Parts: sequence; structure tokens; C-alpha cells
Amino acid sequence: MTITTNLKQLYETDDSLWLEETIKLLKQKQFNQLDIENLIEELISLGKRDLAKAKSLLRQIMIHILLLQYWQVDYERNYRHWLGEIKTFRYDLNNHLTTNLMNKLQDDLENINQSAIDFVQVKTDLTIFPKKCPYTLAQLLDNDYLP
Repeated sequence: MTITTNLKQLYETDDSLWLEETIKLLKQKQFNQLDIENLIEELISLGKRDLAKAKSLLRQIMIHILLLQYWQVDYERNYRHWLGEIKTFRYDLNNHLTTNLMNKLQDDLENINQSAIDFVQVKTDLTIFPKKCPYTLAQLLDNDYLP
């Protein structure tokens, strides 16, 4: 049985150990012994997870900015909480971003905005939101920006 076959079996039983072994092979430049099929699958999955995390963090920033900007009913009681959430989500997103992720967020900004509006509409019963995203990605990522 070859190392590649062993790696394929290991992937099915212990993906953490598979990852450790794959990293060792990469560091040793033993590329011909890699389990390429599962490595490709894992890299694709990693990219999808990173993008989903970035979109989720951006959506949370938008949700809290929308609440801060439009929902007056609970403003006095909640605005500090919303400000704290905006700051925390911005910190997490800015520490997670790559140029590629920023480009993908920019491309999907309107969809992310719509999902944030959908959430806020359900929470607040408000229908006064602009049709297009009123914020730029740079504003949403800027620690000092508030509408």
C-alpha cells in the first residue's frame, strides 16, 4: 500500500491526522505522495468557509448600523450595545480580510445588504430602508464611520 493510499484512508477516519501528515509532506516537498483529490477538496472548502465568515461579519456590521440609524423605538436602551457590536464585528472582519475576500465582498455588497435589511425588517417591522446599499465597503470597514 502506498503513502497516498494510506493518506486517502486516513482522510476518511481522522482528518486532523490527515492534515498533519499532508503538511509534513508539503514541507518535505514530497508532492508525489500527497492525497491531491482530498487536498483540493479541503482547499475549496477552506475558501468557502473564509468567504462565508467574511460575509457573515459584514452582514452583522450592516445589521447593527441599520438598527443604529433607523430604529428609534429602542435606541436609548440599545445604542451603546449596537456601537459595541459594530466595533467588535469590524475588528474581527478587518483581521480576517485578504485582498481577494475584499473583492468578493465588494462584488456581493448589495446581496449582503439585502440580507441585513431582511433581518432588520423582521426585527423592527420597519420598511423605510433604501433600495440600494447606502454604505460603501470602505465605510463599513472604517472604525470611525457611523451614519
